[in-house]
Amino acid sequence: MNILNILQEIEKVDGEVYERLSPRRKAMNEFFGFGKKVAIASLPFALGSMFKKAYSQSSADIEGVLQFALTLEYLEAEFYTRAVGTSGLIPAGAATGAITTIRDHENQHVAFLKTTIQSLGKTPVSKPTFDFSAGNGSMAGPFADVFRNYDTFLAVAQTFEDTGVRAYKGQAPALLGTGGVLTAALNIHSVEARHASHIRQMRKARGANVKPWITGKETGIGAAVQASYDGEELETQAGIKITNINGQNISVAAATESFDEPLTKAQILAIVDPFIV
Repeated sequence: MNILNILQEIEKVDGEVYERLSPRRKAMNEFFGFGKKVAIASLPFALGSMFKKAYSQSSADIEGVLQFALTLEYLEAEFYTRAVGTSGLIPAGAATGAITTIRDHENQHVAFLKTTIQSLGKTPVSKPTFDFSAGNGSMAGPFADVFRNYDTFLAVAQTFEDTGVRAYKGQAPALLGTGGVLTAALNIHSVEARHASHIRQMRKARGANVKPWITGKETGIGAAVQASYDGEELETQAGIKITNINGQNISVAAATESFDEPLTKAQILAIVDPFIV
């Protein structure tokens, strides 16, 4: 390993690399001291740790991601809380139990994110007023019967969960180097994925043509939320076309189902905007 060559390559894309590392003279000394004590194979881990510190996100960056996540969790928590509290909407039995459990998870996510933001010395954003009909406050949007029609409710729930999975994936890079915060965000991400799968299976049991995962650019719920699925039709990953990998005949459906695509913050805000008054 030639560390100088590595620094020279990084300098090509980040001219401030030496300024980033200079204030961390102690870290540099520790790195070279570490290199004298361990096998050369272990040096990449030490180098990675050093650059993680050099490029870790500021508290403002972290707060921005957490506040954004909190707004999404407010939306989901309020959605399920209203549903559980609406008499006659959710069939008694397993369905009620599942939706109540998801409600509790989302409320726990809200509480966790608020506590984390407060630990940074910041004030959590206030919960918005929501219009779950996707009517921008008119309460007469395309999902106006969301709390009267159980199938509409499940369709909107699926959209929220699928969107949440892609949202957390899109924001994860902004939390690199934050340690426990990134770990917690990924923990929430996996739970949102389980919610999405369970809601999809609940819809399938009622006759909806869905699988537990996203297949291509799904279009079954409606134009109002189509952006939640746009981009999932990609057949290529890291420059490799999955449908013809190693000469194998892999279907487009299988290729798109095997990988989830992230959504940017701007894309997510555009998706949820009709649901916020």
